[in-house]
Formats: sequence, structure tokens, C-alpha cells
Amino acid sequence: MKFAIIETGGKQYKIEEGQALRVEKLPEAKAGENVVFDKVLLLSDEGKVKIGTPYIDGATVECDFSAEGKGKKVLVLKYKQKSRYLKKRGHRQPFTEVKIKKI
Repeated sequence: MKFAIIETGGKQYKIEEGQALRVEKLPEAKAGENVVFDKVLLLSDEGKVKIGTPYIDGATVECDFSAEGKGKKVLVLKYKQKSRYLKKRGHRQPFTEVKIKKI
């Protein structure tokens, strides 16, 4: 089984070929383009493991751009009892969905 661990948007993801993945919004990604992640932290291929310090030189992950959108709404509520203080805000985190093509 071939898999890799990549870093994007301040988060780390374990990925395999053919997997669909939602990552933080990539501003440079456009519809129909390929996306390349070059921050590969770990690469495993049939039991052979390579670990980067912090990244593996020359290792890339190629993906197809699938979609862009916003996640589910998260409510942020601030409340102080007995003082009539209530603030309610909503937030929807933007994301980019990619499909892993080649490790």
C-alpha cells in the first residue's frame, strides 16, 4: 500500500492514490487544473518508508482540482448572564476539494 503524509494549510493529511480530499482553500487553484503539493513529510511504498527532515527532496503529489466551496456553518456564541449581553456569529470555512492522482 502506497501512502504519503503532506502538509498544506497548516495541517497534515495522510493520503492515498484515488482519494478525494478537502483541504484549506488554495487561492492559486483554478477549475480543470492540476494541483501539486511539494511539502511531503513521509512517503511509504510497500513497507519502504522515507521520512523527511522536514520535507523529502524531490517528492511531489499530483492532484486534480475537483471543487471549491464552503463548509457547514459553525455558530459562535458569546453570552454573559444577568447583563443582557449576547453576540451570535456564524462562520463557514472555505475549502478546496482535490482528487489524488499520483504520489
